[in-house]
Amino acid sequence: MIDISKITRDGKALFLAYDQGMEHGPSDFDDENANPQNILDIGLKGGFTGVVFQKGIAEQYYSAEYKDKLPLIVKLNGKTNLVADPDPYSPQICSVSEAIDIGASAVGYTIYVGSKHEPEMFKEFSGIEQEAHQAGIPFIGWMYIRGSGAEGKNIGELTAYAARLGLEMGADIIKIKFPGEEKSLRWAVENAGKTKVVVSGGEKQDEQIFLDTVQTVMQAGAIGMAVGRNIWQAENPMEVTEKVKKIIWP
Repeated sequence: MIDISKITRDGKALFLAYDQGMEHGPSDFDDENANPQNILDIGLKGGFTGVVFQKGIAEQYYSAEYKDKLPLIVKLNGKTNLVADPDPYSPQICSVSEAIDIGASAVGYTIYVGSKHEPEMFKEFSGIEQEAHQAGIPFIGWMYIRGSGAEGKNIGELTAYAARLGLEMGADIIKIKFPGEEKSLRWAVENAGKTKVVVSGGEKQDEQIFLDTVQTVMQAGAIGMAVGRNIWQAENPMEVTEKVKKIIWP
């Protein structure tokens, strides 16, 4: 079993996600958070257990001085949102060895569960999982429900299916979206078995609603959060970070 302690603390995780620029473009950014250096500063000061970058930002902004203080998680695939497709596919754009050379402590890959392109994504996912484990680093599966095969189906059951898929395919940690209530998330965590679960923070929302969601996530048995916009779009990122940390590490 791969050791995930490099990107967790006391078995729990708080990742600072900053991989949105590829899929969302600059729409999420302002003059301050468009600068990746400011995100690294938040990650360091906030005591996050990992920061998530695409390879280009990692190459240009992440350096060896951060490695023991803010572990790097490199997202290995990506796409834009410019092509409307009910069945998305996010191709691999970075190799495991490339990510390790940049300084990655872990790597991640998105599968769109329910997309007709599942076969291609499964093939890439399995290759990455094998390479990451041969290198001794954790592999995180972004298990996102999106595609024509998911239309009209129950989100709670689909979230549990996505979590189970991560377990079956060999991910060490899976990242899923909050299904809307604790019962469904608890069932997803149960279906993930020994694979650990972190939940996406999603788009920016009211602070108290966001913090209530974090509380629910932890009550359901997940090990933590992968938060982006609800931190670096906040008026006071450090203040929100401390509130989240008190919930994850009470």
